[in-house]
Amino acid sequence: MEETQQPPPQPRLPLCDSLMIWLQTFNTASPCQDVKQLTNGVAMAQVLHQIDVAWFNESWLSRIKEDVGDNWRIKASNLKKVLQGIMSYYHEFLGQQISEALIPDLNQITECSDPVELGRLLQLILGCAINCEKKQEHIQNIMTLEESVQHVVMTAIQELMSKEILSSPPNDAVGELEQQLKRVLEELREALAEKEELRQRCEELDMQVTTLQDEKNSLVSENEMMNEKLDQLDGSFDDPNTVVAKKYFHAQLQLEQLQEENFRLEAAKDDYRVHCEELEKQLIEFQHRNDELTSLAEETRALKDEIDVLRATSDKANKLESTVEIYRQKLQDLNDLRKQVKTLQETNMMYMHNTVSLEEELKKANAARTQLETYKRQVQDLHVKLSSESKRADTLAFEMKRLEEKHEALLKEKERLIEQRDTLKETNEELRCSQVQQDHLNQTGASATKSYENLAAEIMPVEYREVFIRLQHENKMLRLQQEGSENERIEELQEQLEQKHRKMNELETEQRLSKERIRELQQQIEDLQKSLQEQGSKSEGESKSSHAWRHLICAYIRPAN
Repeated sequence: MEETQQPPPQPRLPLCDSLMIWLQTFNTASPCQDVKQLTNGVAMAQVLHQIDVAWFNESWLSRIKEDVGDNWRIKASNLKKVLQGIMSYYHEFLGQQISEALIPDLNQITECSDPVELGRLLQLILGCAINCEKKQEHIQNIMTLEESVQHVVMTAIQELMSKEILSSPPNDAVGELEQQLKRVLEELREALAEKEELRQRCEELDMQVTTLQDEKNSLVSENEMMNEKLDQLDGSFDDPNTVVAKKYFHAQLQLEQLQEENFRLEAAKDDYRVHCEELEKQLIEFQHRNDELTSLAEETRALKDEIDVLRATSDKANKLESTVEIYRQKLQDLNDLRKQVKTLQETNMMYMHNTVSLEEELKKANAARTQLETYKRQVQDLHVKLSSESKRADTLAFEMKRLEEKHEALLKEKERLIEQRDTLKETNEELRCSQVQQDHLNQTGASATKSYENLAAEIMPVEYREVFIRLQHENKMLRLQQEGSENERIEELQEQLEQKHRKMNELETEQRLSKERIRELQQQIEDLQKSLQEQGSKSEGESKSSHAWRHLICAYIRPAN
C-alpha cells in the first residue's frame, strides 16, 4: 500500500484581505475588490450605512464625496469623516472607548495605500457590525465564509474585544465581567481549535478512504485479470510441479492476503465513519455552545454598558447635590443682602444729590479750565516772543561790544600811525639835510666812487653776484609770506574767538530763560497741588461711599451667577 499524503495547510490570509472578503458580502454601489478602491472611503461609508441606518443616515452619507478620482485631499477628507463617525458611534452609541493601538493612520492609507492601516480601519467597521442591533445577521454572514477567512475574522474580533477591555477603567463589577468574558473567549478559542483539528482529521480520513477505494478498484481489476488467466490456464494447473501452477498458488495466497487486508480496511473505514459522525455531533454541540458563549458575551457587554451609565448618573447626582447645597447657602445669605441693599439705596439717593451738585461745580470748573488754558497758551506765546527778543538783544549787545573793541583798536592804530608819521617827518628832514651834504660830497668824490664800484664788480665773480641777487629776492619773498601767514592766522583766531563769545552769550541767554521757565513750572505745580488737595478733601467721602456700594453690588451679583 502506498502512504497517504496529507493535504498542505491552507495559507492564512492577512487581516486586510480577509476583511475585504467579508466586506464584499454587503451590496454596495461602490466597488471594493482591492485596496485602491477602498482608499476613497465611499464603499466603507455605504457599509456603515447598511450596518446602522439610524446612526449613519442619509445626511451623513451625503457628506461623503463619491467623485474622488486621484485627488488625495478628498480621499483624506472622506476617510477622516468615516473615522470620526466610527469613533462617535463607539463612544456615544456603544459606550466604549477605542484604544489608541486600533486607530489607523489615514495618511498612510491615502498616500501609500497601506494594507495594514486599512485593515485596522476595517477592523473598527467589523466591531460596529458585531455590536449593532443586527449583529446576529452579520455573525451568520461571517459563518458562511471560508474557514481561513472565518478564523482571521474571529481573531480580529477577539483582538478588538480584548483591547476594548484593556482600555476600560477598572472596577469590581467590571472586573468580574472581564473575567467572565475572558473565560468565554478562552472557551471560544478552544472550541475553534477543536473544530479545526476535527476538520483536519476528517480531511485525512477522507483522503485515506479515497486511497483505499483506489486500491480496492485496482485489486478488483487485477483479480478479474487473474481469473481470466486462470480460466485460460485451467489445464496447466493440474500439474503442481509446473511453473504456472506455482505462480497460481502464489497469486492465490496473495489474493487471500489482499482480501484479508481489504476486510480489515473496510472495518477500519466503518470505525472511522462512526468516529467522524461522533465528531460531527460534537462539532454541532460546540457550535451551539459557541452561540451560547457569544450570547453570554453580549449580555456581559450590555451589563458593562449599564454599569457605565449608572456610574455616570451617580456622578451627576453627586454634582447636583453639591450645587443644591451651594444654592441653599446663597438663599440664606440673600436676606442679609436685601437689607444691605435697602440701606445702600438710601445712601445712594443721598450720593446722587451730591453728584448732581458736584457735576454743576465741575461744569463751572471746566469753563474756568478752558479760560485758564487760553491764558496759558497766551503766556507761552509771550514767553516764546520774550526768549526770541532776549536772544536778539544779546546778539546785538555782543555785536555792539565787538564794534566797540574794533573802534578802540582803530583808535590805537590811528595814534600809532600819527606817531609813525611824526617820526617819519623827522627822519625825512634829517635825510634831506644829509642828502644836501651828500650831494656836495658826491660831486667831489664821484670819480673815486665810480672807480671803486667798477673795481668791486670786476673783482666779484659773476656766479656769486647772481646767487647774492637771488638770495636777496628770496629773503624778501619769505618775509612777505611770513607776514601774510601770520596775518591769516591772527584773523582765524579772532574769528574763532568771536564764535566762542557768541556761543557763550547764547548759552547764557538759554540758561536764564530755562531758570525762568523752571520757576514758572514750580509755581504751577504748587498751584495744582493746592487745587488737588482742595478737591481731594471734597471728594474723599463720596469716593469711599461709592466704592463700598460698588463692592457690595458685585458681591451680590457674583454668587447669583
